[in-house]
Amino acid sequence: MTVPPPDGSRDRRIEDPTNLWLIHPAGRLLLPWFVAHGISANAVSVLGLVLGALAAAAYANWTSWPFAFLGLVFSIGWLIADGLDGMIARATGTASALGRALDGMCDHGVFALIYLVLAFSVGTAEGWALAVGAGVLHAVQSNLYESERARFHRRCKGLAPAAPAPSRNPLVQLYDRVAGSVDRIAFRFDAALAAATDPRAFGEAYGARALGPMRLMRLLTANARVLAIFAACLAADPRLFWWFEIVPLTAVLVIGLAWHRAIESRLLRNAGAATQQLPQSPIQRT
Repeated sequence: MTVPPPDGSRDRRIEDPTNLWLIHPAGRLLLPWFVAHGISANAVSVLGLVLGALAAAAYANWTSWPFAFLGLVFSIGWLIADGLDGMIARATGTASALGRALDGMCDHGVFALIYLVLAFSVGTAEGWALAVGAGVLHAVQSNLYESERARFHRRCKGLAPAAPAPSRNPLVQLYDRVAGSVDRIAFRFDAALAAATDPRAFGEAYGARALGPMRLMRLLTANARVLAIFAACLAADPRLFWWFEIVPLTAVLVIGLAWHRAIESRLLRNAGAATQQLPQSPIQRT
């Protein structure tokens, strides 16, 4: 069976290089086998959680560099499963609100396990405080970045925002509420996109200008964190990873969001000025 091509759900211009050259190609190689054997996207999400738990178990022995490398290998396996579940859902037409929430909760669950293991291994009050603080910021950073990334992909196609599929599951409702919080802040630009005479052209103009902040915010992906955890363990101090999340990654989020909103405001001003400069009809001049 031939390897299926990329499905176009992600814009390569803002994709993390490790996804382009390792994670997603590996997922596409595995996709035909999983589909042929009827393995569901949700099952792969759970498999990813298991691989993440194995990574956490390996990092419990981070003082030994072979275990640190083993933690990295299991973490890469989890990243592949994390991309593969979405590929399966799209290939089989089985995407659902529950699957989306399960995928997100498994992602957070993997990092929570790793944080707990590292905090136990450090064994100090400072370590626990750093782990909790970094964990809270991680959740905020990840949710806001995912909202920005989804918004970028949608806007580049000239599409107005679509409400997520409704669900009665309170966990799904909570996840959608948190993950979509920035949508309410960026509503002005989305409203202008929906009202544009040529939404596709307007979206393409936006996409060309928004590449900068979106590329900066690639540092907020799970891929970057996986590498940072491994580097901190090799450096014999897991606290370096938590400080990395608390200071540099928070700065990346704040700068990226402000930069993105500034680009939106500039485009709205330019669009407004262009509209005002259009020649008026005789009826409008009277």
